[in-house]
Amino acid sequence: MNIPFKSTKFTFLIFLSSFVLILFVSCRGDKKKEKIEEMIVEQEVDSVIDIVTESMEFQSPDTIPSGWVTWKYHNESSQPHFILIDDPIDSITVEDFENELLPPFGEGITLLYEGKNEEAFAAFGKIPEWYAGTVWPGGVGLISGGHTAQTTMKLDPGYYIIECYVKMPGGMFHTNMGMYKVLVVSNGVSPLSEPSADINVLVSGETGVSFEPPKNAGTYTFSVHYLDQKKHEHFQGHDVNLVKIADGADTKKLETWMSWLNLDGLIDPVPEGFTFLGGVNDMPAGKTGYFTATLEPGGYALISEVPNAASKNMFKTFEIVE
Repeated sequence: MNIPFKSTKFTFLIFLSSFVLILFVSCRGDKKKEKIEEMIVEQEVDSVIDIVTESMEFQSPDTIPSGWVTWKYHNESSQPHFILIDDPIDSITVEDFENELLPPFGEGITLLYEGKNEEAFAAFGKIPEWYAGTVWPGGVGLISGGHTAQTTMKLDPGYYIIECYVKMPGGMFHTNMGMYKVLVVSNGVSPLSEPSADINVLVSGETGVSFEPPKNAGTYTFSVHYLDQKKHEHFQGHDVNLVKIADGADTKKLETWMSWLNLDGLIDPVPEGFTFLGGVNDMPAGKTGYFTATLEPGGYALISEVPNAASKNMFKTFEIVE
């Protein structure tokens, strides 16, 4: 079901708190810059990194090389997860992330699930202004428990935060449960070249998702090219996720689940009959990421984590016949 709130007031408060850019540079930014310069050093490069989740954590290297790197995300938990990469403005550290950003999100979502909408609006209104400057340069799409996703993307040297904001059964974001960590991308450059794609996917907030789907079973590499990027009603951008659809599964339930704004959206468990197999998380306009998946006979879809994906042409089903 949808959250019963006054959309105008909710939109105003979130817009006010989340999309007003900071107009000054503080000394804190200089200190962070010095700290990052110390962290971003040459390292032994590896073009493939393995990341494991057993519960509510990322078991992963703290530092990876820049350039093209393949992320193998092993979700050994029973819950759905993804990896979203945050690139905050230069003055922000992970301590600011956990002390200034997470509390209003945690307080707000708790109050919404308690039906205290006015109090929730006030809590979300505490989201710090610096959050408006955050860029999302990619990540691994949704992956169901017990599965592994493979995504290849290119990152510049820098200081990033990775997170998963899927919700617990009670509604709390995984990020607020501790599912985030610092990722440093070093000056060491991966030897990996940009992959070649079997399937080319275009995604746009204006025209939706377009691609020529495969028909036969096999292992495929999908390129995901972001023609544009925009904030949707859930205050996030669009992405591309691959999902396997069992016979008879209710695709309307899947579409509803793909928006965290719904009380029963982006929450554990995934609706019956759907298995997520990875994808490419939010990227800026003009960027391209890749994911690889093995497709067996049956129904599939590429879907964006946005409200009302079908009406935006961001929910495209296809069939593998043999």
